[in-house]
Amino acid sequence: MSKQSPDADVAFISALAELLNKNALTELSVMREYGEYDSLDVKVVKQVTVVHQAAPMMQAAPALHAAPAATPVATVAPAPIEDPAQHPGAVTSPMVGTVYLSAEPGAAAFVSVGATVSEGQTVLIIEAMKTMNHIPAPRAGTVKRILANDGQAVEYGAPLMIIE
Repeated sequence: MSKQSPDADVAFISALAELLNKNALTELSVMREYGEYDSLDVKVVKQVTVVHQAAPMMQAAPALHAAPAATPVATVAPAPIEDPAQHPGAVTSPMVGTVYLSAEPGAAAFVSVGATVSEGQTVLIIEAMKTMNHIPAPRAGTVKRILANDGQAVEYGAPLMIIE
């Protein structure tokens, strides 16, 4: 704390913490100078816990000793491949740039498949001309698919994710 009012310093630090949460940041560092020999250095860090869960292993069914007689099986035509850009819940790129799924390398992704998002919530970042552009969810819903990879170059109108 500085030689200034401790209450003012606490309010300043609280405001920084609120700014950290509001802008989905994980770390914020500020130096506040009060005079030649009086300053306050503040570093606010949000601890992010990443949980890795292994996918369940599938085991092959045991083979039968006697093979049954061949019977005709009705075949189903494969469903036509859908264009994700035409999906009503598609979030498309508003610009040409590079997609980032998290605020910084090694940080948790803004959203994952199955996550519930609210309208206006940042779902990813697109870097264009050295500017980081936060892309908000156009509607509330559940993330069904993430179509872009971290660090992938995208064109204008490219589908990035599906929110239903």
